[in-house]
Amino acid sequence: MRKLEERKIVLASHNEGKLREFSDLMAPFGFEAKSAKELGLPEPDETGTTFEENAYIKAFAAASATGLPALSDDSGLVVDALDGAPGVYTANWAERPDGTRDFGMAMQRTETELQQRGATEPGRRTGRFVAVICLAWPDGEAEYFRGEAEGHLVWPPRGDSGFGYDPVFLPDGHARTFGEMTAEEKHGWKPGQAEALSHRARAFQKFARACLGAA
Repeated sequence: MRKLEERKIVLASHNEGKLREFSDLMAPFGFEAKSAKELGLPEPDETGTTFEENAYIKAFAAASATGLPALSDDSGLVVDALDGAPGVYTANWAERPDGTRDFGMAMQRTETELQQRGATEPGRRTGRFVAVICLAWPDGEAEYFRGEAEGHLVWPPRGDSGFGYDPVFLPDGHARTFGEMTAEEKHGWKPGQAEALSHRARAFQKFARACLGAA
């Protein structure tokens, strides 16, 4: 496993919610992290059909443009009753014709499709958030780290914290949705701590242990 020698890294994302979470997760490790958005890098077209492919597209684009290692995340909601949808198209379900994103609309679409399939009981509304972190170097080498958080979908949406589909996702073993949790509850993790809760934090744990020497 290739280690990160430099203390500079590019966060290959323009998504403000993801950037906040990544900044929180990177903070204990003393990295100087700049986002692709801060650096004025264009958003590459995500043409992959898997989380891994899309994560690599973003990470390698940023690494090759800056000459620095880059960290990206591709994530989404996988709903069992919808045959895995929206999956890699999770963000696409929120896109409006003017190019903006409306996750309230996306959550409503998800609920409508669940209702159409008769998935009204919690046992038929199971799914998971998936996150794949890709660490890419300018020479094209890359490592992947996958995290998943199991749960089921609730309706109506609950809470206004987090972002995306958080208000309709109730993680297993909890009474509150991701949208009702603080950032610390959802993805807080420090070296030596037990497994984190969110999919992104679980993927980050694997990355930190493999590439940063975290406990």
